[in-house]
Amino acid sequence: MTTVGYWFIGFAVAYTFFLIFVSQFARRKAVDGNGFFVGGRGFNTLLVTVCITGLFSGSSYIAILELSYLTGISAIWYGVAETIHVLIIALVLIAPFRKKALVTISGLLGDHYGEKVRGLAGAITAFTFPMWSVATALAFASALSVFTGISLIWSVALTALLLLIYLQFGGMWSIGFTQLSNVIVFFIMLAIGTYAFFLNPGIEGIKTLFAQKPQMASLDGAGIQTILAWFGTFLFNVILAQAAFQMALSCKTPAQGRKGLIYASLLGIPLIIGAVIFGLAAAQVVPNETRGLIAVPLYLMETLPAPLVGLFFLGFWAAALSWGAPCQFSGATSLGRDVGKAINSKATELQLVRYTKWSLVILTIVMVGFAVLRSEQSAWWNVLAWVTRNSATFAPVVAALFWPVVTKRAALISLFTGSFSGLLWYSLSGWAISDFYLNIHPVWIGMVVNIITIITASLIDNRGSWEWRGSFKSAGFYAFLFAAALIIFMIPSFQSLYKNGLIGLFLMLITSCLFISCMVFIKRRNPNPSHIKSDLKGVV
Repeated sequence: MTTVGYWFIGFAVAYTFFLIFVSQFARRKAVDGNGFFVGGRGFNTLLVTVCITGLFSGSSYIAILELSYLTGISAIWYGVAETIHVLIIALVLIAPFRKKALVTISGLLGDHYGEKVRGLAGAITAFTFPMWSVATALAFASALSVFTGISLIWSVALTALLLLIYLQFGGMWSIGFTQLSNVIVFFIMLAIGTYAFFLNPGIEGIKTLFAQKPQMASLDGAGIQTILAWFGTFLFNVILAQAAFQMALSCKTPAQGRKGLIYASLLGIPLIIGAVIFGLAAAQVVPNETRGLIAVPLYLMETLPAPLVGLFFLGFWAAALSWGAPCQFSGATSLGRDVGKAINSKATELQLVRYTKWSLVILTIVMVGFAVLRSEQSAWWNVLAWVTRNSATFAPVVAALFWPVVTKRAALISLFTGSFSGLLWYSLSGWAISDFYLNIHPVWIGMVVNIITIITASLIDNRGSWEWRGSFKSAGFYAFLFAAALIIFMIPSFQSLYKNGLIGLFLMLITSCLFISCMVFIKRRNPNPSHIKSDLKGVV
C-alpha cells in the first residue's frame, strides 16, 4: 500500500465512524413508518438540496471525470442533461407528486392497478437499484485500487456494508444527515482538485492538450449518438426517478421541495465543471491510460502531497456513498414496503419498516453479488438497470397519471413485455456496453414495446366501452403531426440515423407522440343519459 493509501484509509475510517455517529440522531426521528420512509415529510430546503446534490452530482462527478479524460470537454453535456432532468422534476412534477403523498413509483402503480402490479413493479425496481449502486461503487473502487491495492470486490463489500449499517438506523433521516456531510466533502474535494489543476498542468497545459489533440476541445467529441442518448435517457427518466422523488418529496411543502431541487442544480454546476477540468488535467499529465479513473489518481499522486490526495479521494468515496445510499434505500423501500404490502395486505407500517430493513440486508448481498459477477465493466450495470426498470415501468406510470382507460391487466402485461423485450434485445447485443444489436439501444426497444403493449391490451380489455374524441386543436393532434414529421424525416435519412445509432431514439419519440395522441383522443364512453333516467325512475 502506498503512502496515499494509508492516508486515505485513515480518513475513511474516521469518516465512517462519523457517519455512523450521525445516524444515531436519525434513529430518534424515524420513530414510525412515515418517519422512516419519507422523513415524516419534515425535510427543509437545505436537506432536500443536499440530498439531491449528493444523489446526482456524486454519480455524475465520477462519470464526467471518466468521460472528460477520454473524450474532452464534450463530457459536460452529461452534466447539462442531468441538470435539465433535475429542473424538470422541480418545475413540473414536485408539486403534483407531493399532493399525492407519493413514496415510491412502484407504490403509485400498486395504488392505481392493484397488488399484482405493486408486487411485480416493486420487485423489478428493487433489484435494479443495486445495479446502479454497484456501478458507481466499482468506479470508485477502480481508483482506490491504484494506491491501496484493495481489490474491487472488497471495496464494494465495505461500501455496501457501511450503507447497510447507517441506513438501518434512521432510513430517510439517515440519508438526509449523511448527504449533508457528503456534500461538504464534495466541495473539499473540489477545492483540492482546483489547487492541483493550477499547480499542474494549469491553463497553459490544457491549451497544449487542445493543440496536440484538437478533438478534446470539441463539444461533440463524445459523439452525437452518445450525447443524444444522455439527453434522451435523462428526459425519459424524469417520471421514473424514484430515489430522487423519495428524497425530494420528504419536504415539508412543495415550495421547499422545489427550491431544494433548484438549489441542487446550481450546486451541481461547479462540480460538473470541476470534473471536466480534472479529467482534462489528467489527460495532459498522464496520457495513454485506458481509464480516466485510473489516470486521475496517478495524476494527483504526481502533483500533490499524500495527505491532500487521500482527502481528495475521500470525496470520491463520499460520491459513491451519496449515490449508493438513496439507491439502496429506495430499492429496499420498493421491496419491503411495496412487495411486502402486495404479499401481506394487512401489514402495519411498523411491519413494513421491518420488511424494509430485511430488504436492505438482501440488497446489500445482491450488490456485492453483482460486483462478483461482473466487476471489470462498471458502466455495464448502468445499462442493464436502465433497460430492466425503464422498459417495464415507463408506460404504466404515464398511464396511471394521465390515462384512465388503461386496465390492471394491461399494466401487468406491459411490465412483463417491456422488460423482457429490452433484455432480449440486450442479449442479442451480447450484453455489450455500447455495441448494441442493429445499433439500437435496448432500452428504446423495451420502452416502445412497453407502450404498444399497454395501449393494445387496454383497448382490447375495454372494447365497446371507449370512444374516439378527436380535435384539431388538441395536444394529441400536434403530437400526431410531430410523429408524422419524424417518420417523413426518417425515411430519407435512415442510413445516416442508423450509422449514428439514432434509430432507436427516433422510434421512441414517434411511439411516445402516438401514445400522447391516444391518451388525448381515446376516452371512456359516457353512459347514455336516457338509460340513467330510466334507471332512476325504476328506483323511485
